[in-house]
Amino acid sequence: MTARVALIGANGHGRWHRRQIAGLRAAGIVELVALVDVRPVEPGPDEAPYFIDHREMLREAEPDVVVICTPPHTHRPIATDALRAGADVLLEKPPVLSLAEHRALSEVLRETGRACQVGFQALGSAALRELRRSIAYGVVGTVTGVATFASWQRDDAYYQRSPWAGRRTVNGRPALDGALANPLAHAWMQCLAIMDGDKPVGVELERYRCRDIEVDDTACMRITLASGRPVVVAVTLCGEEKVEGEVVVHGTAGRGVLEYPTDRLRLPGDDGFRDVPGRTNLLENLIRHRADGTALIAPLACTEQFTAVLDVLNSAPEPVLLGGDTVVEEGDPPARTVTIKGVNTALRQTAEKLALLSELPVPWAVDPHYARLTATPENALQISEETVR
Repeated sequence: MTARVALIGANGHGRWHRRQIAGLRAAGIVELVALVDVRPVEPGPDEAPYFIDHREMLREAEPDVVVICTPPHTHRPIATDALRAGADVLLEKPPVLSLAEHRALSEVLRETGRACQVGFQALGSAALRELRRSIAYGVVGTVTGVATFASWQRDDAYYQRSPWAGRRTVNGRPALDGALANPLAHAWMQCLAIMDGDKPVGVELERYRCRDIEVDDTACMRITLASGRPVVVAVTLCGEEKVEGEVVVHGTAGRGVLEYPTDRLRLPGDDGFRDVPGRTNLLENLIRHRADGTALIAPLACTEQFTAVLDVLNSAPEPVLLGGDTVVEEGDPPARTVTIKGVNTALRQTAEKLALLSELPVPWAVDPHYARLTATPENALQISEETVR
């Protein structure tokens, strides 16, 4: 049976979702019944009724599945409305920006019996599945830690794309539009998935910025898991040559390296990287879940640990402003770019050594902010202690 699908947030990144829906329409898997956006919807091949108010759409279109691609600080209320209207939800990442919101949305899922898939598309990667199988078969030996690093570049216009761009909060709600929480979240979510339920117990966090923004455009973080193993994350939007992203698994028999988002993989004994093509479409996976109970690839429950780390970002000090000889500016606004000298080498070293920037010879690095995480009697994570830088 064809699923009736609506998309809330049809502009911006929503255009990517429109292309995905179009492919499923062509295959006869979905019927697009509505597009929603507060701005006029840009033309495309996916003609469907257009709404400004998502509540009106839910009443009139009665979708089976709602894809939500709106600013992160709006996710929980919109998803709640969709779930209570009887729809299942594909919720763009990050799903919510605090543990309180995560628990509230989880409660709505229990109340309604509906399903929520989170748009961590990288979790549908065939390369990630092969890496996890290889780890299970002992190809890298005992895993001692995992790291990810990425070096992207964003110009001034990126921080002018919306009212919430580069903001820590909007109208008193977390927004967290920084490198860690938004554009480069996929990579460290893959790291948590590789560690397979090993819960975070501590977070050491270094955050930096090169512009007049409220969040990080460069960051280094070490998540300590219950087993004592580390997950190190080092990312920047002020990079030199581009590194899309690498996930490095440290093992007693060697290292496995997964390139994100190119889905190339190198395991111990390989001469170089090899392509492992294929990604399971998360919307299609959600529709199969509705039809026959196929397991969701990225259910909301699997993102609790990710969201617990976001709560540390919520309470952490403001990012340190870098300037002077540390950075190089090129061009004029809005095309101006800012590059941190030597940042690519520094980020790669964090992944190689499972170290923080402040533990390396990086002159602009500062001491980390530290937070301890513990489980409540209900086995939910919460921040139990913090040391402010």
